[in-house]
Amino acid sequence: MSRIAARFADLKGRGEKGLVAYIAAGDPSIEASRQIIHALVEAGVDIIELGLPFSDPLADGPVIQAGTQRALLAGANTDNVFDLIATVRREGVTTPILIMTYINLVNRPGIEQFCRRAAEAGVDGLILPDVPMEEGDELLAATQKAGLDLVQFVAPTSTPDRIERAGRLASGFVYVVSLTGVTGQRESLPARMIDLVQAAKAVTETPVAVGFGISTPAHVRQVAAVADAAIVGSAFVRICGEELALPEKVAKLKRFAAELKEATRVEK
Repeated sequence: MSRIAARFADLKGRGEKGLVAYIAAGDPSIEASRQIIHALVEAGVDIIELGLPFSDPLADGPVIQAGTQRALLAGANTDNVFDLIATVRREGVTTPILIMTYINLVNRPGIEQFCRRAAEAGVDGLILPDVPMEEGDELLAATQKAGLDLVQFVAPTSTPDRIERAGRLASGFVYVVSLTGVTGQRESLPARMIDLVQAAKAVTETPVAVGFGISTPAHVRQVAAVADAAIVGSAFVRICGEELALPEKVAKLKRFAAELKEATRVEK
């Protein structure tokens, strides 16, 4: 059982849903990210999604694009992000960690080498939004060989056949994109989100998580009512970009994460 699967099994036993927190690795610095990861873990975050910064993040909205740019300007790259993950593992972090990035950065060293290095650093899985399932055979084989989960996407535009295929191929969880467009905070979640989650759950036993547009405890409670986890990104990255001293920033992120995590606890 992978670390991600074990976390979802534990959550189910405790009558909770999961909270996946995204930050751009290296925003505003690698050392800041190290402290933020520890704070998120202490706040009860169930899975940490680290964005490996890339110059052309096509699925990301303006807030995460800005966080990615701050990380790149601070010198974040594949090597020091893997070093960051290895460091927090040595420091005792056992929370599952996913890398979210784009295929260019995976192809650069070679898919097998990237996956092997990721696993050696302590990564549990990959999220690659620009790799359609039809072009993902080599990636799927490499992640399986390295022992990494590979998250698959279901979107509002997905046909029933594609939803079934995503459910069959996904490991770790199925990522339901709640709306068309890019990441970013929204006032409300679309009603179609419930239908998408139900459609995914009808074809797979793999946990289903919902992302894009989720930024408040109320949103998390909406997601927790139907899905296995809520994914929050832009709201965390926005705090990372605030003009605060690092200790204040870390403390604010920890408080916010704890509020969101509380919203995942459902009645047994």
